[in-house]
Amino acid sequence: MTGTRAKIGFGDTLDLSDFAPAVPAKPVPHPEMAAAAGFKRREPKPAVAPVAPPAKQQRRRRTGRNAQINIKAKPETLERFYAAADSMGYGVGEAFELAVDLIEAEMRKRSK
Repeated sequence: MTGTRAKIGFGDTLDLSDFAPAVPAKPVPHPEMAAAAGFKRREPKPAVAPVAPPAKQQRRRRTGRNAQINIKAKPETLERFYAAADSMGYGVGEAFELAVDLIEAEMRKRSK
């Protein structure tokens, strides 16, 4: 490689020093022309703020319970469970322990 470009035969006749690319013009919308052609304007409607459901109450207590259970239940059943635990003043873990105790008592009663 010599470091210089090869000559292609134009000499000095091809002078592009004053060349500048054309800036494409963005078309300007003409609402009158669009209305005359039958187009209707569709302005965005202001968004209606959705009504947020009430925030769920945090049910955290230091009880020494550190095992987790993950179950699927119907939303109505979960609401009933949380409502029952809240009305009795129990945390979720305490209410679950009470439910297990009641199930075991029912099993003992049926096995007799």
